[in-house]
Amino acid sequence: MSKEYHILEKKNSSELAKLLAENGQVLLPMVELIEESRMAVDELIETLGRATVEAVLRISAASVAGEAHQGRRGGEILRHGSQAGVVTLSDRKMHVEKPRLRERGKGVGKEVEVPAYCAMQDDGRLGDRILSILMRGVSTRNYEAILPDACESVGVSKSSVSRKFIEASEEECRALLERRFDGLDILVIYIDGMVFADHCAVASVGVDSSGAKHVLGVMEGATENATVVKSLLENMVERGIAPDRKRLFVIDGAKALRAGIDAVYGKENPVQRCRKHKERNVEGYLPKEMGAYARATMRAAWKLPADEGTMRIKTFAESIAKQYPDAAASALEGLDEMFTVNRLGLPKELCRTLTSTNIIESSISGVKSRTDRVKRWRDGSMVKRWAAASLVAAEKNFRRIMGYRDLWMLEAALKEDVDNTEKAA
Repeated sequence: MSKEYHILEKKNSSELAKLLAENGQVLLPMVELIEESRMAVDELIETLGRATVEAVLRISAASVAGEAHQGRRGGEILRHGSQAGVVTLSDRKMHVEKPRLRERGKGVGKEVEVPAYCAMQDDGRLGDRILSILMRGVSTRNYEAILPDACESVGVSKSSVSRKFIEASEEECRALLERRFDGLDILVIYIDGMVFADHCAVASVGVDSSGAKHVLGVMEGATENATVVKSLLENMVERGIAPDRKRLFVIDGAKALRAGIDAVYGKENPVQRCRKHKERNVEGYLPKEMGAYARATMRAAWKLPADEGTMRIKTFAESIAKQYPDAAASALEGLDEMFTVNRLGLPKELCRTLTSTNIIESSISGVKSRTDRVKRWRDGSMVKRWAAASLVAAEKNFRRIMGYRDLWMLEAALKEDVDNTEKAA
């Protein structure tokens, strides 16, 4: 993948409105994305909302002055470019670009109002009505009806809307997955899975040397699937997260994740297993009263130096092995990687951030809040698109990680590890 990531911005609304008015279509690259990922209302207004209103104004102007034809002067009412306008909604104002019309005549022509614009000026609820129609159409996937219904709500005949063609594009959705990360100094990579009904997806979030978080990739499939994990990591390499340095990987413990990291980035990269996952796994094999004891024991051990903490958990596992063998086996599984951060000698606040997948899980929680209205996941492609779009929407609210001021210590520890490895070789 080589295309550069980009987002539809305010400046695109005029061009998009022209496309909508000419073709009468609202089967847009962003439509399903908005419904399925529940993007913020202000994002909707800045993109599809403004474009839809401007398209209605263009169509309304055409009903008065006729279609614009290059080289023709038109009838008694002439087009005179466009000008800034404001459509009043119930709780805000939307700045739009509206067509300008004038009567033919000598000297300064008389201004002619665009009917739909006047209607929206007189009744602020009409702008909200258009947005409501937009969201209703998105919800029912009846995209073709959105613009005609929006036009009719302000007195423009449905028949005036051209239906020349229907052209769907997923370009914006694909672009979400094709961002480049060249030049970003990614120190930490979190990987975790998401579930969408019968489908799964694997996501990755990175932390750079300044503590900023970045969505690195999404792949349809489960964390237990080695092929999926490897594909996700290889895709990250293609987009600039090269295996040319050591990084800390924080994972939930799936064996396929560890195998994928080894295959793509090398076995030398330190891996920290999520302690929250470990605690839940061990507790799941124990009765309630023993589960609380196991959690307290493990949390106390996490605070100790690596060797001592490892010994404490081994002792605990031995004490319950006879009565609860599965719980003991779970406690011992991947034990060395539970103390990776302890061995790096990092400050406590940074250790708390780097010893669980909470950072990516909070992002996944944002995905779920944006997709909980989805009633049917049609296929894996839809899952991948909406997971990516929702993560990128959540990314806008990302903050730097706790303890980011001490990330230089992690960077130094990773470099020291490389130097020691080279000396040993």
